[in-house]
Amino acid sequence: MRRMIALLLGLTCMSTLAPAAAAIPTAHHVRSIPTVGPLFLSAFGLGPRLELPHYCSASVVHSPTHDLAITAAHCVYGNGSGIEFAPGYSGRSTPFGVWDVSRIYLDPAWLRDRAPQHDFAVLALARHGTAGVEDVTGRAPQLGVAPAAGTKVTVDGYPAGSGGTPITCTARVYYTHRFPSFDCNGFTAGVSGGPWLAGGRLVGTTGGLHQGGCTASTSYTSAFRRDVAVLLARAAAGGPGDNAPLPGSDGC
Repeated sequence: MRRMIALLLGLTCMSTLAPAAAAIPTAHHVRSIPTVGPLFLSAFGLGPRLELPHYCSASVVHSPTHDLAITAAHCVYGNGSGIEFAPGYSGRSTPFGVWDVSRIYLDPAWLRDRAPQHDFAVLALARHGTAGVEDVTGRAPQLGVAPAAGTKVTVDGYPAGSGGTPITCTARVYYTHRFPSFDCNGFTAGVSGGPWLAGGRLVGTTGGLHQGGCTASTSYTSAFRRDVAVLLARAAAGGPGDNAPLPGSDGC
């Protein structure tokens, strides 16, 4: 399982379309990705500057309000109070600041029964003065839809812990039980919620089947469709947020 501080991830399934084991690449670390960062819990008034461990990943997504990020639904809890996001985080450095989650937006199917195909959440981030997070990080990727089988995707995320830098890997998508799937070694606890990018668009976020992956070599995302765009629009409109339920078992 990919869990940290009471929030979890996990997954593996056989598929005849999966690449051969010998062809599986290995993720590598990069110093920083401006729009991608880890999530921290700061319920006790502490923050990442004080070296708290981070437990999941998230990415800024382009929006009219410039104040939204996206992660996995199983990475959030309650109304978001006490969750912080640090885009561009690198070795305990926070070059683009630390942003408080002010509201969480979830698909009704996740709220109802934690449906794996709806394991995504939009985070509204409190502004720094008049600036939204995207004003600080630079333009974020636009939301896209689930990639076709064979599409090359780049997946980013932060292994759980204190400090550290993000990992990244590019490989081709295949499908497992209608879930986009991705084989790359090194995707351990903490990468849940990290972005899947194709053609400059955000087309997934690590989660979905078994909350993202039971092994470090295979990861999944919910298949992004119109429902994700509807959720993003609701968040941009600034209405009331949702209360996230506990994620339950990942089934690994």
